[in-house]
Amino acid sequence: MTERRLIVSPDPAALALRVADWLVEKALAKQGAFAVSLAGGTTPRALYELLAQAPFMARLPWDRVHWFWGDERFVPQADKLSNYRMVWDAMLSKAPVPLENVHAVPTEGMTPQRSAALYEANLQRFYGSDQLDLAGPLFDVTLLGLGADGHTASLFPGTQVLAERVRWAAAVIGAKDEPRITLTYPTLESSRAVAFLVDGDGKREILGRFLKGDSSLPASRLKPSGELYVFADKAAAG
Repeated sequence: MTERRLIVSPDPAALALRVADWLVEKALAKQGAFAVSLAGGTTPRALYELLAQAPFMARLPWDRVHWFWGDERFVPQADKLSNYRMVWDAMLSKAPVPLENVHAVPTEGMTPQRSAALYEANLQRFYGSDQLDLAGPLFDVTLLGLGADGHTASLFPGTQVLAERVRWAAAVIGAKDEPRITLTYPTLESSRAVAFLVDGDGKREILGRFLKGDSSLPASRLKPSGELYVFADKAAAG
């Protein structure tokens, strides 16, 4: 089982501050392009808002950070359910981000399957290969949430995508009201550091199972090539 490094903060605000500082330090420690896979949800939003404010705005090397999404709802980018829109509103629209560094999931004028294929092609162009290499991870940092059912990204319990080991991105249909596009296990695992962000006492039970490596949870099956961090607040950690 991949070692999970648990870092507990007093509350959600302190959690977001801790992760913002950690992310900036990771970016500053690496030369050249720095690739981040983003998570949706309310917990990461607080992080994104912080990154677009002082002192983090001035510290992050925006010109060489590339932003990707771990999953996306198959809705227009302007839709209130869109993970892209959430990140854009919270951070990207307020920061000096080169637009060519923003790698959104295409969701309009196509099928979910075509969306996944185009996003996979975008990832492969950025990576420079259609084969992932353990020696050279795709992402520097992958941010993830932990659902009450143990899902992460759009890897939901009982879905076929859990067995996908070839494609980099896939459509997930039927698990939720709207189709989803998700990165698959091999893609999410191709990261120098993976960080789960978990807060609230409603997540205490599922976080406990995740930390014990409960293999029935989709999140527990993720085995990154690099480090695995769990940033939690006191309410979630117990």
